[in-house]
Amino acid sequence: MTTGDIVFDIETKKSFDEVGGRNNFHLLGVSVIGAYVYGLGQYLTFEEHEIPEFERFIKNAPRVIGFNIHHFDLAVLQPYISWSLKNLSTLDLMDDVKKSLGHRLYLDSLADATLGVRKSGDGLQALRWYKEGKMDEIKKYCLKDVEITKNLYEFGAKNGHVLFYSRGTRGELGGRVAIPVNWSNNKITEKNVQNTLF
Repeated sequence: MTTGDIVFDIETKKSFDEVGGRNNFHLLGVSVIGAYVYGLGQYLTFEEHEIPEFERFIKNAPRVIGFNIHHFDLAVLQPYISWSLKNLSTLDLMDDVKKSLGHRLYLDSLADATLGVRKSGDGLQALRWYKEGKMDEIKKYCLKDVEITKNLYEFGAKNGHVLFYSRGTRGELGGRVAIPVNWSNNKITEKNVQNTLF
């Protein structure tokens, strides 16, 4: 199965408060995985029972891309996967921006300044939807995050930077500051992944 790169995002069944804190990723559970598969040119969703299908996609992907996947999504997904996700070639946009800037930024902050769009909701709403059995709502929300992440990645890959609003900054970018990125050919080695993952 040749899939090309994959952009993905995960919504969980439980919050950290419900599982005893931020060390218990393995207890959060997956409600929905949203993905864009470049090889197919398609957005796809996977519920918990469909994770084996998603596993086949990522196992054959040249690279998986996401926002905060090293410290969240892959840790949540790992209990469902029989092999170590540390072996994946990954690009975590948040980690890469943090390396350039020195501190974290939210996806919303980058998307707003770079693309002029914002997220359609938040993770707490997705948790409520799960408890209400509104899987279609979770899928729409998750895929919107995937779309934003994909578009941010493509902007950075094409232009060599992404943007954020910096307080007190004036100038030709109207308060926006460029963060240099090298996403067009950014392959993270297995060693680097193991140093940053989970």
